[in-house]
Amino acid sequence: MKLTIVILNWNGELLLKKFLPRIILYTPNTPIYIVDNSSEDDSIKFIRREHKKVKIIKLSCNKGYAKAYNHAIKIIDSDVYCLINNDVMVTKNWTLPIMKYFDNKK
Repeated sequence: MKLTIVILNWNGELLLKKFLPRIILYTPNTPIYIVDNSSEDDSIKFIRREHKKVKIIKLSCNKGYAKAYNHAIKIIDSDVYCLINNDVMVTKNWTLPIMKYFDNKK
């Protein structure tokens, strides 16, 4: 079962600098997407420079919370989507309960 991490961002460069490295560290071999809600800061430049494996979906206008996530889900191919904000601090093995839940639903 394929898990994909989808992070909504709007002008969150500082939050991404603080929280994204742990998501990458503690979610190895899992695709990570940043859905950028038309940020005006350097969020996209930061991701492209520091985290080249993170995929970016850059929206041309701010679609709001739900529409931005819905737009991303239509584009991303996955079995399970973990939608999180850009200010979430994850810990080691944080996705194990998520995947266990979905594995039990088969």
